Amino acid sequence: MSKRVLITGCSSGIGRAACGVLTRRGYEVIATARSLEALADLPAAQKLALDVTSDASVARAVAQMGRVDVVVNNAGVGIWAPVEAPPMDDIIGVFETNVFGAVRVLQAVLPQMRQRREGIAIQVSSAAGQVSSPLLGHYSASKHALEAYSESLRLEVAPFGVKVAIMELGAVESDFPKNRIVTSTPEYAKVVEGFTRAIAANRGTTTSSEKVAEELAAIIADGASALRYWSTPDAKPIVDRRRARSDAENEAIMLADAGLADGIPVESTR
Repeated sequence: MSKRVLITGCSSGIGRAACGVLTRRGYEVIATARSLEALADLPAAQKLALDVTSDASVARAVAQMGRVDVVVNNAGVGIWAPVEAPPMDDIIGVFETNVFGAVRVLQAVLPQMRQRREGIAIQVSSAAGQVSSPLLGHYSASKHALEAYSESLRLEVAPFGVKVAIMELGAVESDFPKNRIVTSTPEYAKVVEGFTRAIAANRGTTTSSEKVAEELAAIIADGASALRYWSTPDAKPIVDRRRARSDAENEAIMLADAGLADGIPVESTR
């Protein structure tokens, strides 16, 4: 019997690529997105409208899809902004999708997995869920939260035969950066310019969505035996590099790379 895989956020990027990769490998893919029209050309066994920020939408979709053997919480939204800049509605929206949306979907599908005493939940996260950077504060915080939930959940559902795994991603070729919320204020213009330039200069080679989808397939085939999977080549080095630095070293390097170190007292980075 083919495994049935529910994927959220299939309108573009990793979700769209995963539909093709998993279908070709014999899985029955349940593709979902907020807009059903966005799924029209996808090779999926079932296509459903699902808005992870809505209790009613999640409940309605899960009631229609029947058995779910694997759930992939892929739906996500990015935000590029100083912590102070965005309106609270935008910040809440990021957490509604990246954190509470994933929890909503899990709460809807875990009961059947527990009853069958088998199932896999895969959380699509980021190296930003391990370490934070300027302008990524809100996004990193949401991924930190998702990973905290995931670590707890993996232990809680282990006695029921259910596995939870985290995909740690670095730079991926997708529409995700184009679709993220970008917010700033005049006061932060130089800060945004400097850190944007520095982060872009240090960014490594991107990984295609197709390759990430293949990594997803490998996790499913592995039975999610581990909590964390470093699913792009640059993800673990990003985390290792930050952890090798003291807080003071990291601050000094980041500010210098962005051209923002002048005039900052030495004491502030000790």
